[in-house]
Amino acid sequence: MQKTSPWAFIPSLYFLEGLPYILINAVSVVLYTDLGLPADQITFWTGWLYLPWILKMFWSPLVDSRSTKRRWLLGAQGVLGLVCLGIFAALFCSGLHRGAASSSLFAWTLLGFWLGAFASATYDIAADGYYLLALSVQDQARFVGIRTIFYRLAMIAGSGLLVAAVGHGKTFFPLTIAWAGAFLGLGLLFLLGAWWHRRILPAPAADRPAAHAQGPVWADAFKTYFTQSNILYILLFILLYRIGDALLEKTVVPFLLRPQAEGALGLSLASYGLLKGTLGLSAVIAGNLAGGWLLSRYGFKRCIWPFALALILPNFFYAYMAWALPGPWVAGALITLEHFGNGLAMMAFSVFVMYISQGAYKTSHYAISTGIMALGMMGPSMLSGKLQMLWGYEKFFLFTALFSLVSLLIIPLIFKIKSIEETERVFRQHTLQLGDGD
Repeated sequence: MQKTSPWAFIPSLYFLEGLPYILINAVSVVLYTDLGLPADQITFWTGWLYLPWILKMFWSPLVDSRSTKRRWLLGAQGVLGLVCLGIFAALFCSGLHRGAASSSLFAWTLLGFWLGAFASATYDIAADGYYLLALSVQDQARFVGIRTIFYRLAMIAGSGLLVAAVGHGKTFFPLTIAWAGAFLGLGLLFLLGAWWHRRILPAPAADRPAAHAQGPVWADAFKTYFTQSNILYILLFILLYRIGDALLEKTVVPFLLRPQAEGALGLSLASYGLLKGTLGLSAVIAGNLAGGWLLSRYGFKRCIWPFALALILPNFFYAYMAWALPGPWVAGALITLEHFGNGLAMMAFSVFVMYISQGAYKTSHYAISTGIMALGMMGPSMLSGKLQMLWGYEKFFLFTALFSLVSLLIIPLIFKIKSIEETERVFRQHTLQLGDGD
């Protein structure tokens, strides 16, 4: 029997992994902003969508011990397709009967995003496991960059091209109908992906339920993580490194899209898709590439200070934009620089997590660290809309910029973690690839 080339399924598998993540955590905010919902309601309820990525470490043993990774992947893609079709139905019916946002529309679409978040987090678990089982060691090394590129391309397609297409569609159709068309296309894409992968995905002999994937092993992974030396410094870094980014992430969307009469920039949906979704996320990829090269050449300890500054400086960009309300060219340049800095900074975070994720449970330790990071993003993002409505954009962004300086206070603490210096000697010998995406 002829072996299936990884080129036949790795690009599509990881494109369809990245797409729901950006839809649920970013495009949902754009949708609700476009529907005219208040910022505090948007940030609070969409902030809860982080929860499945926080909790996925707890049900990953279920994925290991029940059925195969291949079946979990196909099932997750099918669920995501049905979820998108459900959101399409809610938007389409709203467009036919009312043509505007309503409490029932918000509830039904939020339920769809919530179900999609659990399916997407499960997809992440299954995809990482399947990748290790279906590919040889040589192919794993060869395709690690390819899978991340297609994951990032999905984020550009979702937050950039899709949003821009909806913006153009609003010139011909009512708002909810334009959005409904987008989710109809997404639903069909996921179902087509499930059909394709059912036909093409290999069924490796090693892909079978693990006999003892939960219980003491699961508990021991948590025990070894939280009892490692310098755990307090590790937790402080994971929770606070992106504190400014967490406050900004969801409030930036209404700031860019709301009218200038409200103190915002008043960009069109099409301009938003181009500037933040396409140029911005392309800059993230460039930052990933540059960050990987710099880290492999100069090491984590020499790069962490400038990378942290690259993460913090964009907070001051938004404070400036809220004060000056610049035109789209200046805003676009600052947004592109913001995303490039974020790409650099996230490479440093990925390397930090790799350095502290060693030993028999390194995969579990990595999942625990990314779950804690999601928890650190969830709380501030949920509160950000309330603070913005209380203070206004100008004061809120100034507060965020100043508060983000807390990140610099925790940098000296990580130099006390001895395992980082020891592990770096090994990692410096390899060229780092693009970031993880979680």
